[in-house]
Amino acid sequence: MTKRAVGSVLGQTLPASAILVEQDLHQAGAAATRDRGLRKVTTEWTAFLDSDDQFRPEHLAELMACAEETGADYVYSWYLPVGFGSDPLPHFGKPFDPANPTQTTITVLVRTELAQTVGFREPPPGALIDGERFGEDFLFTVECLAAGAHIVHLPKRTWIWNYHGSNTSGQPNRGDARS
Repeated sequence: MTKRAVGSVLGQTLPASAILVEQDLHQAGAAATRDRGLRKVTTEWTAFLDSDDQFRPEHLAELMACAEETGADYVYSWYLPVGFGSDPLPHFGKPFDPANPTQTTITVLVRTELAQTVGFREPPPGALIDGERFGEDFLFTVECLAAGAHIVHLPKRTWIWNYHGSNTSGQPNRGDARS
């Protein structure tokens, strides 16, 4: 899976200036693994991608263009679900509302300085949004917002979410998460 994910980064129309692969070898969880990797980033912008997903060729170019056009600090697009019958997060195309934030995913483009200031951590046990448990992805988004981030949703499907039944999102033992 990691090979496919990295290959999708290498195939971008806007080349990535660096690639960092961080593995959860000690099962510390997605938040700890993402945070450990994030601390090593030295570029102005960071784009996250889990090992079981992939960028479409225009992903980075589309998100960077959106950030430049809107002055955003944090841009998220949407995914093409593969292996899943419907979209479990029905927020595609809806502008981000800072007064009423909704769940996004972690496949975002964010200013590195902002991301490193906020960092990643696990949400408190039982944390809910819209009646459903939320994870470190949404907590990161909410904390970026609290830090003053201008967050924009690009209503395009620029990446592929490969659902295979063993994705770690929402599971207590998050297993082999990578960022």
